[in-house]
Amino acid sequence: MHTRMNPKVDGFFHRAKQWQEEFEALRSIALDCQLTEELKWGCPCYTHDGKNVVLMHGFKDYCALLFFKGALLKDVHGLLVQQTKNVQAARQIRFTSAREITSKKAFLKACIQEAAAVEKAGLKVKFRKTTEFSIPEEFQSKLDALPALKTAFTALTPGRQRAYLIHFSAPKQSKTRTARVEKYVRRILKGKGLNDQ
Repeated sequence: MHTRMNPKVDGFFHRAKQWQEEFEALRSIALDCQLTEELKWGCPCYTHDGKNVVLMHGFKDYCALLFFKGALLKDVHGLLVQQTKNVQAARQIRFTSAREITSKKAFLKACIQEAAAVEKAGLKVKFRKTTEFSIPEEFQSKLDALPALKTAFTALTPGRQRAYLIHFSAPKQSKTRTARVEKYVRRILKGKGLNDQ
């Protein structure tokens, strides 16, 4: 039994209907790296001096270790996955079996230790500026037609602007993009972000 285990996290492992064996293997590796085990966003999260290093989570087809600043890690084996093109800092390593985790134990420990060293050094991921995100033409034409909308959008924080641009750009069809823009015009005019209450 690991002395560093956090009883709050035990519930996550007991409730896991899938990937139980895999999670236990990942937990053991993470705890061997002298990190603090916490429960964040309902998942086991491993921290160093209060800073998030790595998170464990499961999906239907795989379970994964999510490195918060994975973009800064040396990915010599090409195993770090960027979930979508808009994820700038985090990277995952995905697994489908406990055997796979066990066979990569030394590599995973090295990754976790490198990620902890990134935190200790205070390194930061250089994020793309909001101006580097493209504005879908459906939204641009609305901004051109409604000066008040352009003013309201410009007044939003860069993070809120980015969230809207990503949301509006996601659909493949123009009519869906137009529908999304129409749906959120009033929110933008009220100075609210995509997920604000």
